[in-house]
Parts: sequence; structure tokens; C-alpha cells
Amino acid sequence: MLTLVKRDSLARNSALIMASTVGTSALGYLFWLLAARQLAQPAVGTATALISAGTVVSMVSNLGIGHMFIQRLPGSPPPAWSRIVGAGLTLGCVATTVAAVAAVALLPSLAAGFHFLASSPGAVALVATAVTLTASTLLDYVFVARRASHGMFWRNVALAVGKLVVLLMLTGAGMRSWGAVLLAWVLPSIVVTAYTVVSVRPRVDRLAAEVPAVGRALTGHHLINLAQAGPAALLPVLVTARLGTDLNAHFYVAWMTASVLFMVSPAVASALYAERSNDSGATLRRAALVVLVVIAVPAFVLFAGGGRILALFSPSYATGGQILLQILVLAAIPDAITNLAVAHWRSIGRFRRCLRLNLLIAAVCLTLTWLWLPGSGIEGVGVAWLTGQGVGALAVAVLAVRKGHS
Repeated sequence: MLTLVKRDSLARNSALIMASTVGTSALGYLFWLLAARQLAQPAVGTATALISAGTVVSMVSNLGIGHMFIQRLPGSPPPAWSRIVGAGLTLGCVATTVAAVAAVALLPSLAAGFHFLASSPGAVALVATAVTLTASTLLDYVFVARRASHGMFWRNVALAVGKLVVLLMLTGAGMRSWGAVLLAWVLPSIVVTAYTVVSVRPRVDRLAAEVPAVGRALTGHHLINLAQAGPAALLPVLVTARLGTDLNAHFYVAWMTASVLFMVSPAVASALYAERSNDSGATLRRAALVVLVVIAVPAFVLFAGGGRILALFSPSYATGGQILLQILVLAAIPDAITNLAVAHWRSIGRFRRCLRLNLLIAAVCLTLTWLWLPGSGIEGVGVAWLTGQGVGALAVAVLAVRKGHS
């Protein structure tokens, strides 16, 4: 395995992207474990709802700029590289700010679970969370596009450590509200993101020259990204709206635990797309092998012992989320199939096919979630996610068979 990582650029960059996510997930697990033990469950539920809302806002408004980076940065000379990065970061953050303000105005009237956004602290927290998420995500794509995923790794580790340290400081000082979680989440993001921007020194001159490129990303990559990431980002929001913040805490912890599996195939998919953008000979079969090798053992551990892991937060989290976690583990297999298929089609310019597949998955998942909540509880959300991914994987198989017979 180590030999494969050293010799194979796809495996190496996939491993670095996954190492970044695993490292930050492990530290993030400590972050939420500490939050669950130090804060009351409603405070944790409110914080996770706000972070989930910020994630949705960021996803909706980043304009597909990250994949535009992967498409345009390889081979670009330094002046063009600097202009592309600077324009992308500026436009992404401005669009996110506008979308976050709109969310602050609309969400409290649409769902009682988001009443906390009617206050000034809640509103400011949502805007800050969404903007820092956008900037952080786009910077990750810069590292991926340049096949410098080691930079992404160290940046994200520093960010995760910073969140944990700030949370320890705030709770140690006696702060026990949801604001402690949000401050610990946002402040390190601002510091690390600002440091990264200064380090790469992107310029925003000739910003208007990049607007057409962002417009093309909006109609291509962005719609694909929205349909692909939308369901995962919206599920905690729907749970909050239909079941309240308390049950959202149970859902979020189980979902976060399962994310150790869900991060593998997107990492490999991003590396595959970057490799092909750099004219590498990366193949879909090699990408699938990397995914299979990485997720096998963690999937077995989570399925068999997920309840004990959730119990680290508290016995109530294990009782409320064990079945959901097992369902999510099963969903990791079709999820990997669809993610790799989208990366492959994206690399050969089949954007409409990518969008249709992601829209199919999103429609099935979100429709079933809405219909089954609140009657089926958070387990129903897991079944809806599994069903949506299963339908998508079946569609990929049908297309593959047709292509083989054509």
C-alpha cells in the first residue's frame, strides 16, 4: 500500500486528501465529544443546526469555483494563477455573504427550529460561519488543483487544533452556551484562512476578466455540486425543522461518525479529476481500488461497534443513533459508486449526465426524508439516504451496461 502511495500520483493525492479529512475528523470528534460533555444537549443541537445552515448557504453560493480551480489552474502561469484564485475567493465570499443575509431573513419565519437566527448573535454567527466555510473550501480546492494536497493537510490540521483549543479555553472560562461552540468553530477558521490567503498572495486585480469563467462554472460545475452535496447538507436542516434541535443533535453525531466513510470517495474523486486535468493517466479502476482498500476496515468497525463509539458522547447518543449509523454505513457503498461515476463523467465533459444523476439522487433522498419525517424518526432519514444512493448506483450500472452493449 505504501509503495502504491509513493509511486502513484492519484493514490498519493487521494491519501493526502483523506489524511486531511481523517485528521480533522478525529480532532473534530474530540471537539464534539467535549461539546457534548460540557454543554447541554439543546445548546449542542442549536450549534449543529447553525453550522448545518451555514454549510448549506456556503454550498449554494460558492458558484462551483472550486472545480473551476481544478479545471483552470493546471498549466496556468503565475500571473494568471494569482488572478484566478483572487477572483474566485472574492466572488465566492461576496456571494456567500449575500446568501447568508437572505437566510437570516427567511429561515426564522419558515421553521421554528431556527428562531435563534432572529437575534443579532445568531445572525452574525450564521454569516461568519458561511463565509469562512466558503473561503476554507475554495482554498482546499486550490491545493487539490495544484496537486499540493500536503498544504491542504497541514492547513486543516491547524484549523482543527485551533477549534479544539478555543473550545477548551471558552468552556474552561465558564461559557456553556451554543455561542461557545460557534466561536470555537469560527475564530480559528478566520485566522487560518487569513494566514493561508496571505501565504498564497492572490491578487484581485482584473477581477472582471474572471467573471465569465465563474459564470460558466455556475452553469456547469456549480449545478453539479449543488445536486451532489445538497442532500447531505440539507438533511440536518430538515431534521431541525421537523424534529427540533434535540433530535438533530442525535442525528448530527451519527452523521458525523459515518462521515469517516463518506469522505473517502469524494477525496478520491477530486484527486481523479485533478489528475486528469493535469493530463495524468489516472483510471477509474485505480480510483475504485483506492476507495475499496480504504473503506473496508472502517466500515466493518462502524457497523459492528458504532454504538460503543456513539456512547463516548453519552448513552443517549448511542441509544438514539446506533441504528441510523448502521444504515449510513451501508449507504457508503452506493455513495462511492456515484461519486466516482460523477468524477469520471466530469473529466470527459459529460456535465449533463453528472447533473441528471445527482438530481435523481437528491430528489429521491429529500422527497423520502420529507415524507417520512417526523413519523419514522432519524432512522427514516438514513433509509431515505440509502435509498437515494442505491437508486443512483443502479442508474450508473444501467448506463455502464448500455455502454458495454453499444
